[in-house]
Amino acid sequence: MGTVFHVSRIGPQGATAAVPLLARTVEIDDPGPLLALLPREQQLAWIHRGDGLVAWGRAAEYTFAGPGRFTDASTRWREITRHSVVRDEVGLPGSGLIAFGTFAFADDGVDSRLIVPQTIVGRRDGRAWVTTIGTALGATPLITATDAPELPRVIRFADGTVSRDAWKQTVAEAVRRISVGGISKVVLARDLVAHLAAPLDVRSPLGRLAVDYPGCWTFHVDGFFGSTPEMLVRLERGLVTSRVLAGTIRRTGDDTHDLALAGSLARSSKDREEHEYAVRSVADALAPHCTSMNVPESPYVLHLPNVMHLATDVTGVIRHETSVLHLAASLHPSAAVGGTPTSAALRLIDDLEQLDRGRYAGPVGWIDASGDGEWGIALRSAQVEEGPDGAQVRLYAGCGIVADSVPADELAEADAKLVPVRTALGG
Repeated sequence: MGTVFHVSRIGPQGATAAVPLLARTVEIDDPGPLLALLPREQQLAWIHRGDGLVAWGRAAEYTFAGPGRFTDASTRWREITRHSVVRDEVGLPGSGLIAFGTFAFADDGVDSRLIVPQTIVGRRDGRAWVTTIGTALGATPLITATDAPELPRVIRFADGTVSRDAWKQTVAEAVRRISVGGISKVVLARDLVAHLAAPLDVRSPLGRLAVDYPGCWTFHVDGFFGSTPEMLVRLERGLVTSRVLAGTIRRTGDDTHDLALAGSLARSSKDREEHEYAVRSVADALAPHCTSMNVPESPYVLHLPNVMHLATDVTGVIRHETSVLHLAASLHPSAAVGGTPTSAALRLIDDLEQLDRGRYAGPVGWIDASGDGEWGIALRSAQVEEGPDGAQVRLYAGCGIVADSVPADELAEADAKLVPVRTALGG
């Protein structure tokens, strides 16, 4: 048990206030579906196959910006945990003092943050717990299901920053630039805007995503939500894991045909090339941190309800004590969301994409007091925004472009990647 530390809470105008941070975790009976526990306001979520973490309230919040955002966040969190008082009676990954977070994709992004909630409910390996965090700790709160979420009322979906035709032209220009040389792969994103009749109750799409995509990590942090199939980095008791996805084909719904498509994906030279770039970038980034690594020679095909991906799980044993945020800094952006070589691909994205990605394709997840945690790549995601109709939601998708990419095919792939959130909104 550490000493009490006066934590700086960042307010909306950047003001700070001294806040003593105390945390206590106790085991509870299984509370049932975790997402059903969330209130409408100030909720956070990280769910995979029904287990994970849900939380609400704000004990503290920290914002970061610029190229040093990961390092700054890791340093701040280390200071907080070093001096906080934590009583953890469960001792599982996700219990004890936790912060949820999202990070901007780009170095000039301003919307990176860590949020320490007031109440966290977790479940893993058949055990459930509740963590309370604040300036003083009273009785363990009663954990029960809340009111049913309101269904989204979408007025219409519309093109975002650029039209469909303009985006195909952008892809064609990227292919031309790649053919000139200097870049092997670039990832281009596009957006779609859902106009709603009323502000979104995000619990509704979260519930739909968790049911439809149980093998993905369904998340919500600060108005940013989605269900990602890609784990940027998991650090758990010295073992690091990163799941790489690159190379995609849309499913048809016919199992026999989909099996044939999976075989063609596994044999596709274009998709294998794209995948190899992504795996190499992750392995190279993790190697300095590991005493040993396992990088499979060939990918497997990951089957999701709407698409199939080439996938590789890279694992390693950490060389020295570190933070999952420090590893995330080394890994982001991987070739799966930026391109190869990274610096040239990012310059091409800035030149062609015409889109502020915000937190799309940036890391999203959680970190515990030991520095362990899980951070996915924020794919299949959307940002809740204010809009003239009461609210709007901006959906994102991206595709890896290589020398033989076909613009119409890439647009179809992007459409497929928009399906999860679009369907969760009722579209």
